[in-house]
Amino acid sequence: MLRLAAALLLALLVCLPAAADADREAVYKKTPQGDLSLSIHLPPDWKATDSRPAIVFFFGGGWNKGRVTQFESQATYLATRGMVAARADYRVKSRHGVSPDACVEDAKSAVRWLRGHAGELGIDPKRIVASGGSAGGHLAACTLLTPGLEAKGEDTSISSRPSALVLYNPALDLRNLGRFTGNLDAKVVEAISPVAHVTKGLPPTIMYYGTDDRLLAQGRAMLKEMKAHGNRVELYTAEGQGHGFFNRPPWLPVTTRQTDRFLTSIGYLKGEPTVEAPDDAKATLKREE
Repeated sequence: MLRLAAALLLALLVCLPAAADADREAVYKKTPQGDLSLSIHLPPDWKATDSRPAIVFFFGGGWNKGRVTQFESQATYLATRGMVAARADYRVKSRHGVSPDACVEDAKSAVRWLRGHAGELGIDPKRIVASGGSAGGHLAACTLLTPGLEAKGEDTSISSRPSALVLYNPALDLRNLGRFTGNLDAKVVEAISPVAHVTKGLPPTIMYYGTDDRLLAQGRAMLKEMKAHGNRVELYTAEGQGHGFFNRPPWLPVTTRQTDRFLTSIGYLKGEPTVEAPDDAKATLKREE
């Protein structure tokens, strides 16, 4: 039975290219707790003179833990599709003793660094996507929607706002997650609650949740707010799945394929996805309206 399960898992994993080590490591920020790096994956035919879309991933872990390795599969895949894909390390409570507002500051710094180094990385500075899962999805959303919290000493003439969002079961309203915000001032908690800052004219956004994830209510609230302001937004759910479902087969290739289609629809990729989703009626995403 264990051998059969292992064989099935392997069959699902081969739908995606094997996760690969980054082509480059770059320090994007120096903090009192240590340097923070980006792991950067480059397309096979990449040149520094290119002008490619880019995506930066932020790992999950409740702003307390987590590893930059989380989105290796997605980053590896999107690099094969022509994007410059980065995975960002950032400060967390367990290793650095910080609260979520510092995590948001780091995420903004990562987007700003990529844009500021677009010329040497072959990146189009107008096409930078922020992405992440859970707390990392929250950080990605905050790079677009949180006012302030820019790191001191950085060149704020270089925007820290992304041009699109790809969010995997993100936390979007920290006003309802008091156990994670600790002693943060209520105004800071409000500032880092993305759903509270939706306005007209925001860039395209896609979100994924399991129907058994308690954060789905926040995703639905974001869907409502984004639509009310005339913004493009897509929300997909996985029936019977809980938090973090996108990390594992069969949902890893399913969500990756849908992300590919989304990025193609906004002109960041071309052609059909090269990742194959499993032929499983139970592993089907449902779009909510």
